[in-house]
Amino acid sequence: MVERFRSITSVGRGFSRYMGSISRKKRKADRMIGLLIDGPNILRKEFDINLEDIKKILEDMGDIRIGKVLLNQFAPHGLIEAIANQGFDAIVVTGDIDVRMGVEAMEIIYNENINTIAIATRDADFVPILAKAKEHGKETIVIGAEPGFSIALQNTSDFVIKMGKIPPEAVEEEAEELRIEGEELEDSY
Repeated sequence: MVERFRSITSVGRGFSRYMGSISRKKRKADRMIGLLIDGPNILRKEFDINLEDIKKILEDMGDIRIGKVLLNQFAPHGLIEAIANQGFDAIVVTGDIDVRMGVEAMEIIYNENINTIAIATRDADFVPILAKAKEHGKETIVIGAEPGFSIALQNTSDFVIKMGKIPPEAVEEEAEELRIEGEELEDSY
């Protein structure tokens, strides 16, 4: 049986400050989130990103008021159905979804009931959207995965959530670090 790895690799405020586990972060009651997911860029088998995980992370940070997943015309019907079952609006676009995502993002930016915009993508094309959102006083959250997660996108956003599989060697290194720290604590008593 294949072991399922944790899908959250890190959560940070901006690019330089690590915030630790999202479960430790207190939910901000007045944070109203508008979420846009770049389906072809994020919902790929190699990233193993689950919509339910994204939803749980953001619900810990605030209330998701708008949730839309943009897909191209090649999206399978099963994926569209799964998106609807998670409570998101599936928007199927012919061709590239970047323009439609820009339009949807601007609607969220000008929505008075939303004070935080979350974009799940790895694409640097959305840096101007994040900059415009900040210009209008909105908090920004970017959700992405490596490889190819734009550094410019991470630097522009207020919060960065990196998702994806953690390789087995990283889990082993973390376990070794915890074991060594545990030994140091035992020696100090």
